[in-house]
Amino acid sequence: MAEPGTSFDVLVLGGGSGGYATALRAAQLGLTVAVVEADRLGGTCLHQGCIPTKALLHAAEVAESARDSERFGVRATFDGIDMAGVNAYKDGVVSGLYKGLQGLVRSRKVTIVEGYGRLVGPDAIEVDGVRYTGTHVVLATGSEPRTLPGLEIGGRVLTSDQALRLDHVPGSAIVLGGGVIGVEFASIWASFGVDVTVVEALPHLVPAEDASVSKAMERAFRKRKISLSLGDRFSAVTQDDDGVHVTLESGATLHADLLLVAVGRGPRTAGLGLEEQGVTLDRGFVTVDENLRTGVGNVYATGDIVPGLQLAHRGFAQGIFVAEHIAGLSPTSIDETTIPRVTYSDPEVASVGVTEEAARTSFGDDAVETVEYNLAGNGKSKILGTTGFVKLVRRKDGPVVGVHMVGARVGELIGEGQLIVGWEAYPEDVSTHVHAHPTQNEALGEAFLALAGKPLHAHD
Repeated sequence: MAEPGTSFDVLVLGGGSGGYATALRAAQLGLTVAVVEADRLGGTCLHQGCIPTKALLHAAEVAESARDSERFGVRATFDGIDMAGVNAYKDGVVSGLYKGLQGLVRSRKVTIVEGYGRLVGPDAIEVDGVRYTGTHVVLATGSEPRTLPGLEIGGRVLTSDQALRLDHVPGSAIVLGGGVIGVEFASIWASFGVDVTVVEALPHLVPAEDASVSKAMERAFRKRKISLSLGDRFSAVTQDDDGVHVTLESGATLHADLLLVAVGRGPRTAGLGLEEQGVTLDRGFVTVDENLRTGVGNVYATGDIVPGLQLAHRGFAQGIFVAEHIAGLSPTSIDETTIPRVTYSDPEVASVGVTEEAARTSFGDDAVETVEYNLAGNGKSKILGTTGFVKLVRRKDGPVVGVHMVGARVGELIGEGQLIVGWEAYPEDVSTHVHAHPTQNEALGEAFLALAGKPLHAHD
């Protein structure tokens, strides 16, 4: 803990991905740093988001493997889900990472100020009546679950925060929202044996993804017996001892044990004194320039409170950028189109760059070329028993501008896609590189061979 009135080179409000990345990099560069955190270092990602949900998804994968073992000639039995055991496993993963992060922060001599902080000046944050100052202030307060007007959280109506703490497996669940959070929980619960219905107001699941990927996800979910209600908006919900009863604008009524509200996350900026100090907010998000400066003194903002993709690795990268900018290193601005996106459901979705529709809008229908390579032709995918495809989008006679994948474990392949899009590679450049056999990574190589005009394990 810092002594009251202590001044730092960098004062960070929020210890999530963006905040602690700022702190670690700034300390590495020789600056004095303090982080104000009301809860625990690691923020939403470590404690209520990325890590615990992926632990649940892995438990779900294990359940599916046991349930489907005879397909691979292995005799195993699936006796059910022990939620106490699942939660112990999940919490153990989180706890281990949390302890590691605490040790890392201590080793970098970063000061932690515990408590709820408010911005009280262009260079000051107040915590429980004690004022701390910084030559530079970084806002990194993260996000919180959204809900809809008239939709109260409580009882059988949950956000993802409460869903992560469930001590039982419900018999049935309605998931309101077909984006990343909703799709991941629907996938988890379906693997746990829950009767799941996903309600999405837009016409497709994961609507921010390429349309062909969204349609593939819908086919996969229906095959898994996950019910879908697409293009129909939520109207009302009631709950009683028998469950929740959800009415849609079409008049349809759905019934289940629980309703998960997964309609996205909003910026956590209310009540922090930001507007009082002149920081501009737009629908709760902090307005920043290309260097993530707010325009108020030396106040910066990173992560989910900045308009754009709400991804932990985006906040992490922005934190590094801000620290280096403060230290005078002139870092390269982050290009949002080169940030990879992954939905860790079954099957997974991974993408980077622009969709086919966005490319045609930007460059014109005649200036865009696409190719899809089906995972049915990939040996490792056949071994894993997964289906899906790799889709490439390029400017005709130009670089690749989008990589889109759906299938088991494709999130592990998106790193290569990020390099390809970020470095504006041509299909002819990539097609000469040798991809190891048998790997799913070969599917990317095959897709690039096809786009370069020399398909091998694909039909012309």
